[in-house]
Amino acid sequence: MKILLLSAYDAASHRYWRTGLLAAFPDWEWTVLSLPPRHFSWRVRGNPLSWQAWRREELAADYDLVIATSMTDLATLRGLSPGLANIPALLYFHENQFAYPDLDPYRLLESQMVSIYSALAATTCVFNSEYNRNTFLQGVGSLIDRMPDNKPKNLGELLAERSRILPVPLTELNNPVGARKVDPGQPVLLWNHRWEHDKGPDILLHALRALTAMGRGFELVLCGQQFRDIPPAMTAVCDEFEGQIRHAGYLESDTAYFQALRSADFVLSTALHEFQGLAVMQAVQRGCIPLVPDRLCYSEFYANKYRYNSADGDPAVEGYSIASKLCDMLETGVPQPPDLGYLGWREMAPRYRDTLLATAAGENND
Repeated sequence: MKILLLSAYDAASHRYWRTGLLAAFPDWEWTVLSLPPRHFSWRVRGNPLSWQAWRREELAADYDLVIATSMTDLATLRGLSPGLANIPALLYFHENQFAYPDLDPYRLLESQMVSIYSALAATTCVFNSEYNRNTFLQGVGSLIDRMPDNKPKNLGELLAERSRILPVPLTELNNPVGARKVDPGQPVLLWNHRWEHDKGPDILLHALRALTAMGRGFELVLCGQQFRDIPPAMTAVCDEFEGQIRHAGYLESDTAYFQALRSADFVLSTALHEFQGLAVMQAVQRGCIPLVPDRLCYSEFYANKYRYNSADGDPAVEGYSIASKLCDMLETGVPQPPDLGYLGWREMAPRYRDTLLATAAGENND
């Protein structure tokens, strides 16, 4: 089978998914077009123009299937490239543009409309979690309700019928991590997320302050990509807990990054915006015990014993909830990390193969 794979905003999680996809199906012939993950608004609206200008030959080739990430303006690309118009297409949603916290809805209107048109232009829409699919469909419904007139009917039902759930599979480890002994007096806490508002650094700050007030010792490993504007809460974390920080900052080397993950006992998520949480999953693969909020996608992947109570809009209360949950674990018995083997490529590849073959045949398989 000949496949054109389009990744219009090739962020780290998107690269992880597409490289795993190619490795899982080496018997198929792949053509990959990707664009760097920067200039978000321009990239989302401009990717068809960029590819038309620079990759016209690849777009004009013959394919059995097109696979595109949801950042791709698939509808416009099909219109500009007649040869792609009748090729079955699968649209993969790593995220959606309707579930961003604390943003003016009009600010995201362009990218939201692109995702709707792309979904309508696709044969099959695949989401990495039920939470992702639900918030997308709910967001589409809310947006259509805002249209002043001539609203489409049953759009949500149409998109729901062609949607499927397939998480991003995990690359299996050559050297699986066994059980480890946690020092309850000095656990090592990992926070491996982008240093941005939507990952909840203010909640992390309150959690660390609460642990300190409870008399609990700990050490910190703070990884994740940083940008020009660092949230004040992350600056405060680095200042207030400087003496307890083993590492703070982005690790370019995969080897160094995965070694940092292996060095920690617990991996924390304080995210306000997450659709699968690959960073947490990669840490769990390497022996970390997850401590994640009871919201977003997390209830799909982690049992209640790994989830702390959420307090939407109150970072101090949520931080205290994290500290209390962690102390309970340390005092009553630390659970083993959950087994995520069912998300490995060996387990997931047959489901992916069935979905891709059905889409190429113009079908929507359940």
